Amino acid sequence: MRKSNSKLFIVFLFTFTIVVPTLIFAHGSANEDEKYWQLRQEEAWNNTLKAYEPNPEKITGIFNKHANNAVNEFLSETNSTRRELRGNKKWDGGCLATNPIDRCWRCQPNWADNRKRLADCVLGFGHNTIGGKNGEFYLVTDPSDDNILDPKPGTLRHAVIQKVPLWIIFQRDMLIRLQQELIMQGDKTIDARGVTVHIAYGAGITIQFVRNVIIHGLHVHDIHQGSGGLIRDSVEHFGIRTMSDGDGISIFGSSDVWIDHVSMWNCYDGLIDAVEGSTAITISNGHFTDHNEVMLFGASDSQSKDAVMQITVAFNHFGKRLVQRMPRCRWGYIHVVNNDYTHWEMYAIGGSQHPTIISQGNRFIAPPDIFKKEVTKRDYAEESTWKQWTWRSEGDLFMNGAFFVQSGDPDFTKKHPQLYDGIAPADSSQVTWITRFAGSLLCRVGLPC
Repeated sequence: MRKSNSKLFIVFLFTFTIVVPTLIFAHGSANEDEKYWQLRQEEAWNNTLKAYEPNPEKITGIFNKHANNAVNEFLSETNSTRRELRGNKKWDGGCLATNPIDRCWRCQPNWADNRKRLADCVLGFGHNTIGGKNGEFYLVTDPSDDNILDPKPGTLRHAVIQKVPLWIIFQRDMLIRLQQELIMQGDKTIDARGVTVHIAYGAGITIQFVRNVIIHGLHVHDIHQGSGGLIRDSVEHFGIRTMSDGDGISIFGSSDVWIDHVSMWNCYDGLIDAVEGSTAITISNGHFTDHNEVMLFGASDSQSKDAVMQITVAFNHFGKRLVQRMPRCRWGYIHVVNNDYTHWEMYAIGGSQHPTIISQGNRFIAPPDIFKKEVTKRDYAEESTWKQWTWRSEGDLFMNGAFFVQSGDPDFTKKHPQLYDGIAPADSSQVTWITRFAGSLLCRVGLPC
């Protein structure tokens, strides 16, 4: 622990209308503390406004064009390869990239020599995210997390608190049990390709009041609530945190975030939550299983700042033993495209407080229960109210009795030609192929991933 002669003051509690982890300045005066947090919040909000896209249909249309082109290229490949993909057996052939993000980097045998190419591959609302591309590489050599206040060099916690951009990679396979939530600085990439890294059996990852973060290739599971206490969140600052929520990945007041090829299951609260005005986010190529409340976008009906929230959910597989919230949305604009929904026990996509939800080219397979066939669920609104919300389904595939209750202007598509000008997402019949390699990949250095 770093020594300090200054008296510890617990002086300022940042107040939110929802329950969130609280960080309190651990040294200095009350005025210094207040200025510190005002600056962090103001800077994050300014970044949010810069990242906000006033014409979200433009981003959605660009995404769809890439997706459609990638699948057309894939369909031009051999029929025998596509027949292999129809089966349930694990693919043991060569590299096969079936969506536009993966086609950007995966099948290059020298990917490990050009890791930062990954930052050029993100699509959707997180398309400006470059993570630590402009920084040095940081090699994590030590899976321990013993000193929360003074992290040991070579640990993941030491890497993420640095103020400079960093591209973080791992020396070997690791199981990292976080003693407390891992609070990240911005301009970071956590890149687990080439090894197998589990964040498990401890606290989760917190992306709070920062921008420009990429998380790629992690297994995140069996996450517990952190007990709170003194935690360092940067090389310049530490503070007292209250108990963390137990999310796998918590995005709080942050922008330009890309989460790609993660495998996540069984966390105390959500797998991925995005709240408090977070925006410019892409969640892609993930594999999610064994969880109740999967994704929460917007934590309170009273938080109108979430109206700037824009999130792309693409090429993910929502798999076995999931219950609900894939995602659950408040406010904001959510593009749900080319995902495979093979399991839910209550509903798949839900929300309140009039979010715009555009569902395109997804496959929805309903559970056997005749009362659980509906994909959608609206909360806290009468039908006369939620019928005004824009929830549109375009080209989705419904199986086993699944159905999507649409709402909003039936001519919405005609009024947004940037989105509906014939540039469609990949056809929903191709979704099993598009998501075939969702989750953390078994990449090995010197071979296509």
